[in-house]
Amino acid sequence: MKEEIVLNSEKALEYVKSNVKKDDVLELSYNRVYAPGDVLDVSVEECFGEENVIVSLHLNGELVNDVVRVNLNDLEADLLEIAHITDEKETIIVIED
Repeated sequence: MKEEIVLNSEKALEYVKSNVKKDDVLELSYNRVYAPGDVLDVSVEECFGEENVIVSLHLNGELVNDVVRVNLNDLEADLLEIAHITDEKETIIVIED
């Protein structure tokens, strides 16, 4: 099943924090970057009194397949789309601010 939703960047981060789990696939599109990967961890860390959503991904690229930690709050203004893929469904989040 495929679902497309439109959210602002703040609500998109809330979606990731609440719904993305280990072993899901997350495809991030921001600025001019497309980063698909398997989710290793989703955590919330506090830095200078602000809550940050950190996603650890094992990238699925042919040339780049490293493990990266992405602070979604740092990318919030540049996020264009997030695809969240589980065994049951695929959710495409289109970011509109």
